[in-house]
Amino acid sequence: MQISRKADYALRAITFLVNQPDNKRSSISEIAESEGIPRDFLAKILKELCRAGFLKSFQGVTGGYQLAKDKSQISFLNVIEAMQGEVKVNMCVDDNGGCQCNHRISCTMLPFWKKIQKNVVRDLGDVTFDDPKFIRK
Repeated sequence: MQISRKADYALRAITFLVNQPDNKRSSISEIAESEGIPRDFLAKILKELCRAGFLKSFQGVTGGYQLAKDKSQISFLNVIEAMQGEVKVNMCVDDNGGCQCNHRISCTMLPFWKKIQKNVVRDLGDVTFDDPKFIRK
């Protein structure tokens, strides 16, 4: 399992917004420059984050982006899955026929993959943006 560049940039953009004063609207350029994200790619990511309900966008001279949810309600898991789909550590744990190997009926590794899958999903879900570690000084 690898987190996509798109998901990584989405997490960085949210981290930036978490560190802004309440009700401040941040521009794409401001976020892109601060986080080192290509502006055009960030514009697409922010649009998806708005569609997923994590951000609100505002048009006009005073426009920009801000969080649509409380930071305690946004987890790494939510953002990653919004950007790249369901998190899977191995195709064997995909209930939609992901495992295609000859050993799938008698696989001795499957219980371990399922345990790892459960732990990864739990841990990513436990990381929310209200954690003090996200606050930049």
